[in-house]
Amino acid sequence: MDKPYLQHRYLLSFDSRDIGHIFTDVLVIGAGAAGLRAALAAAGNAQVLVLTKGQTTQSNTYDAQGGIAAAMAESDSIESHIADTIACAAGMGDESVIRRVVSEAPDAIAEMIEWSLPVDIEGGKIALGREGAHSADRVVHAHGDATGKYLAETLIARAKDHENIKIFENCFVVDLLTDDGDGAVVGALTFHSRYGLQMLWAKQTILAAGGAGMLWRETSNPPCSTADAVAIAFRAGAELAEMEMMQFHPTTLYIAGATRALISEAVRGEGAYLIDREGYRFMGDYHEAGELAPRDVVSRAIAAHTAKTGSTHVFLDVRHIGAERFKRRFPQIYQLCTDFDIDIEADLIPVRPAAHYMIGGVKADVEGRTSLPGLWACGEAACTGLHGANRLASNSLLETLVAGKAAGIEASAAASQTNAKLTARRITSVNPHSDRTELDLADIRNSLRSIMWRNAGIVRSGARLTETKEIIGFWGSYVMDKEFFDPAGWEVQNMLTASMLVVECAFRRAETRGVHHRKDFPETDPAWARRQILRRTEQQLVVT
Repeated sequence: MDKPYLQHRYLLSFDSRDIGHIFTDVLVIGAGAAGLRAALAAAGNAQVLVLTKGQTTQSNTYDAQGGIAAAMAESDSIESHIADTIACAAGMGDESVIRRVVSEAPDAIAEMIEWSLPVDIEGGKIALGREGAHSADRVVHAHGDATGKYLAETLIARAKDHENIKIFENCFVVDLLTDDGDGAVVGALTFHSRYGLQMLWAKQTILAAGGAGMLWRETSNPPCSTADAVAIAFRAGAELAEMEMMQFHPTTLYIAGATRALISEAVRGEGAYLIDREGYRFMGDYHEAGELAPRDVVSRAIAAHTAKTGSTHVFLDVRHIGAERFKRRFPQIYQLCTDFDIDIEADLIPVRPAAHYMIGGVKADVEGRTSLPGLWACGEAACTGLHGANRLASNSLLETLVAGKAAGIEASAAASQTNAKLTARRITSVNPHSDRTELDLADIRNSLRSIMWRNAGIVRSGARLTETKEIIGFWGSYVMDKEFFDPAGWEVQNMLTASMLVVECAFRRAETRGVHHRKDFPETDPAWARRQILRRTEQQLVVT
């Protein structure tokens, strides 16, 4: 099955002598919060180039409605936040990483406020919300449900004003460039909508282009989240970890024919109920914490309850919260409901789960070091052990700030220690021509997302995962052997590659743990309290 995904080191044939060259100290791939925070940290003593395949406002960060978790209240503590994160991680969290990130949370919030992030204030203090699996009110928001938007805008403005940072928009990273000797990453092969193919040489490269929701038919992610980061890292030979661990958000707006839109967990934290079409508040049947149970529990409960009742969705009941309070607390969600003619004082909000956050990614430590020299990873692109088998709500934006800053500092330090002048070297790639039938890429993309939703979604089984491996292998044999010359083709190749990795790891993990649920192995197996690490060689997919 994996052979189609091992045959090409680079997606394109090229000779570096025929392509334009750009040089920088630190190359940052991705312009969400993790990438921009890394760029700002690196720019203190390095020239930094930030790439994004679309606009800087197109990211999971920008769309994030949830807030930033931090123990800020006098009645709360860092130790409590650490304990909640460890408990949510379902036996797979790295306590040293958790302790580092959570301990730095208050300082990260203070820094963002200093940089003009407009956090919500109540009674002269930072307003703190409650979300699932948190034992205290500790979620900081900006303009209610627009935290991601304002965090992104804060970082974008600061990065654009920095003399050592340049941002290239509409610049697609086709592949990471590696040295033939030690496999070190030396930059990236990119395609710009205006300038075409370019070689971007860097002393150090930070991978921060997280997001893989588009692998599934139902997702809260924007269209740009096509798992490019893990695919290009995989082809370069980097170690990946926990690729089976995709977190499904319990509540996205379910309107037939419309794309899924997130309904923040903070809505349930504010007191919303989950009810079925008969008006029954069912979450108490599945977990003692009800609507505020961990996300994996709520997602599976909704999936089970809709199957039991023969429904396509359930409902959020916010009528008792009141329109004025709801509008003040969740202005974006209020407008979203209004746009779909949902009167929150009289109507129920139809919701169902959707793919939301990729816990797996490029294996990295808390400071971003990966298995490849010259390559760093942070944010959703990385897998550090912070989230384990299930991410605690609002720890992701926190991670972007703490780990992004650390990766930027360390990468710029490593770049400054490189005494040799950065020069171009010759790199060539020759892929054999394929005369095999060309499949319709749009059909493959849609079919892939459908089968991933059905067979590698909230509930999985060995038989269905086996089928999925076979189907993705078949598609790969007709898609991965081709060369495409536009981002749409590369995205499909990346999506197929990442899906193959997700399914392989999901098949091998013969247990249920956190976000990974196998109905043929419904119990948690202590022997599986470990991460699956995988990497590519020219001969095989290695999984340990």
